[in-house]
Amino acid sequence: MLLDEAEPEADPVRLITRRRNDVSNRSYRNPLLQPRSLILAPKAPLEPFTKAEDAVARLIELFERNTAFIRSAFHELTQGRVPEGRVRAFYPQIRLMTDSHSRLDSRLAYGFVSGPGVHGTTITRPDLFRQYLTHQIALLIRNHGVPIHVGDSETPIPLHFAFYDGTHVEGAASARLDRPLADTFDLPDLTLMDDSIANGTYEPLDGVMPLAPFTAPRVDYSLHRLQHYTATAAEHFQNYVLFTNYQFYIDEFCRMAEAAMADPDSGYESFVSPGNLEIRRGETEPSSGAVPAKLPQMPAYHLKRSDNSGITMVNIGVGPSNAKTITDHIAVLRPHAWLMLGHCAGLRNSQTLGDYVLAHGYVRDDNVLNHDLPVWVPIPPLAEVQVALEDAVAEVTGYTGYELKKVMRTGTVASIDNRNWELWDQRGLVQRFSQSRAIALDMESATIAANGFRFRVPYGTLLCVSDKPLHGELKLPGMATDFYKRQVAQHLEIGIRAMEKLRAMPHERLHSRKLRSFAETAFQ
Repeated sequence: MLLDEAEPEADPVRLITRRRNDVSNRSYRNPLLQPRSLILAPKAPLEPFTKAEDAVARLIELFERNTAFIRSAFHELTQGRVPEGRVRAFYPQIRLMTDSHSRLDSRLAYGFVSGPGVHGTTITRPDLFRQYLTHQIALLIRNHGVPIHVGDSETPIPLHFAFYDGTHVEGAASARLDRPLADTFDLPDLTLMDDSIANGTYEPLDGVMPLAPFTAPRVDYSLHRLQHYTATAAEHFQNYVLFTNYQFYIDEFCRMAEAAMADPDSGYESFVSPGNLEIRRGETEPSSGAVPAKLPQMPAYHLKRSDNSGITMVNIGVGPSNAKTITDHIAVLRPHAWLMLGHCAGLRNSQTLGDYVLAHGYVRDDNVLNHDLPVWVPIPPLAEVQVALEDAVAEVTGYTGYELKKVMRTGTVASIDNRNWELWDQRGLVQRFSQSRAIALDMESATIAANGFRFRVPYGTLLCVSDKPLHGELKLPGMATDFYKRQVAQHLEIGIRAMEKLRAMPHERLHSRKLRSFAETAFQ
């Protein structure tokens, strides 16, 4: 329908508040633009639902209708039929309204709101998150005994996010449009994509508390970036994620995946590699996808199960910046756990090349998360993950009890942002490592653990000592090659075994209360 846009608001402070307060679901106006007509998708009012499945079905219906509205208008534009006004459709939303102070089971880590009031969130790709949303909504209805309300929000869907396949909208529209694209469609707005909810700094100025850790625009942004960085679509990612910093591990993961696919009792159904190349059980060639022209920055590989409880492995390369980037984006998929499997420098002379390091603390010298998570915030070990990793090491190596100390040491891992730290003055470094009780050094583990803590994703680190620079054993080409051939397969087997243990664990046990803040969102 076509209607005239209201006069823009004059108060700039109120305008900024509205732009940043996504869960308030109030529209915003840009006072720098002249009023122009709006071509709006039909607006759905809030409706109550007492069954999670029905609520999610309605979310899917609204989202598909609204994105189709935008895509249709864009298609018309590419055919030379330029819209007369500004095309706009909105994200669907979920709202929970409760007036009860009733105390719930104190053992719960998610699935409830902390007090009475209005709680809401915008939703994107409910088809992709169907299983997750159904579980979260069912918990809210059960724990609070009130219906969930679903309808359209006031947060516009950007044109780019109405396309799931990475369509280059600017290129398609440039020859047909005689005015900026932003005058016809809503474009991504960074003020709606920050991490203030997850960081614990969000202040709801209209009284609507956030129901989920991420807004719909923030999720959409990450879904598109995942395709860019990993060359695989978001729907292929599994709920248990392994990170590594060496291609050797990926090669071994591909070999293990092939063996798992050949085992009819493994539970794995397909294997996906960059380019969305998917080989299904019983097949020898990909049934879908295309080989990418070049490998992406952080290629991802997915050993899939029907319920998304398989294992994804990502080669994040070297450095804390990559580690933060990929975990920033994978976090919106709400995985059940992620682990770092990589190499490290052993800092103790008693360590031997090939020994394992189970991190139970971190020195955060990575300097990429200081703004989001101050360095004074401790990153605690999670008992559920630590036990799974230690048990997996024992099972694979054959060492148990006191004997396990021969091949694995538990302690503090220091992560640093300078690969050539060996060239620094060693006196200050050695003192710092000694005071922190560090036993190993790398560049990524603290970042991955800190982002797991920040985003409430259970995390863990198991490293393998590949050199001992402080004790004269440098990582040289010949030594490294022999080491990789001998140790990578065992290390990866341990990581996969640990993930299988975590998968067998009830979700309410795995998602620890240790990751909850004072005012936590209800959604896991």
